[in-house]
Amino acid sequence: MTDTSETRSADSAAARATERSRLRRLLRYLPLIAPVLLWTVPCWLLLYTGQHWPLPVTLAGTALFALGLIGMPLAMARGHGRRQQDWAAIVGDTLLGAVWILFTWSVVLGVPLRLALTVAGAGDGQDRARIVTWAVLGAAAVLLTWGYAEARRVPRVRRLEVRLPRLGAGLDGTRVVLITDTHYGPLDRARWSARVCETVNTLKADVVCHTGDIADGTAERRRAQAAPLGTVQATHARVYVTGNHEYYSEAQGWVDLMDELGWEPLRNRHLLLERGGDTLVVAGVDDVTAEYSGLAGHGAHLAGALHGADPDHPVLLLAHQPKFVDRAAAGGVDLQLSGHTHGGQIWPFHHLVRIDQPAVAGLSRHGTRTLLYTSRGTGFWGPPFRVFAPSEITLLVLRSPQRPPTP
Repeated sequence: MTDTSETRSADSAAARATERSRLRRLLRYLPLIAPVLLWTVPCWLLLYTGQHWPLPVTLAGTALFALGLIGMPLAMARGHGRRQQDWAAIVGDTLLGAVWILFTWSVVLGVPLRLALTVAGAGDGQDRARIVTWAVLGAAAVLLTWGYAEARRVPRVRRLEVRLPRLGAGLDGTRVVLITDTHYGPLDRARWSARVCETVNTLKADVVCHTGDIADGTAERRRAQAAPLGTVQATHARVYVTGNHEYYSEAQGWVDLMDELGWEPLRNRHLLLERGGDTLVVAGVDDVTAEYSGLAGHGAHLAGALHGADPDHPVLLLAHQPKFVDRAAAGGVDLQLSGHTHGGQIWPFHHLVRIDQPAVAGLSRHGTRTLLYTSRGTGFWGPPFRVFAPSEITLLVLRSPQRPPTP
């Protein structure tokens, strides 16, 4: 009976792995397919499905969609390619966010609304089609305005208590602040960065963690935006690990700058947090993409990060991508802190994130011991919008099962 159950479990795991492999292969073609779908679908639904707009309106609308289809990839190539032109990145990223929202709500709102109006017998076909068009355009305008404000504001603080069974009573109440995915980039956010750091300092952290993707661009280019990180305060340590975006932009330069700003890069190593006779191992690993970067000495090595640590001590691990949690669970890690996903950033992109990552946001359990906390990120990447995926600064208060009773 046990053999049969194990066989079924293995078959199920193999089937899931095969499905993920197929989806990942499909994702390789997205850069070619996605722009065409993103621009042609809303163009068709808003202009050509029974609206019968005057010819000048139809021609002007079609021309705008055609310009977007051509201009967005060109702008993104100039902005994020070899030329690294910030103005082009801003244009391309903004167009990408705008058309994603327009595409989504043309389908999610436009199609059901058209069906509902038809069933209700409201007006003739042209009236219904035009109502749908204006409804979609209105919803998109509201979401773009709100999403831009959400992306540019200082994140709200998300507070939660995390119980770690192996945490000693002396470390009960340890305050860990997590920021991640700041993505300093083409839009200058030096003032925003300073305000984020001011907020972090109000939380009176024992340990402040940055789990990577500091910026898009080299450390030299984004130094002014990153400089406020040097003002962050913690009673014990400020620790940092690399994200995948560092490996697009001279990762060693970012490691050196964070060290210069007083942060301790945990590149496959650990430090100890000791209080009240108890010890917490605070470890970090390079991002999983590091091994493909060609940089000597860069790669994600959990064994190296924990080398020399007492296996009886609880482990807090920093790893940029949530999917590292499989290795963390196998290695007996108690709590992994990650970012990378942005919570999807613009709904419903989180469904695509789930293809590659085991968690999108929040606290989850993996294996018998390991907890994973996935932050939605402190900043934003690319499109300057956040829709139904709010940014966050996270305060995690670690709790011990031997917590002394409150007097």
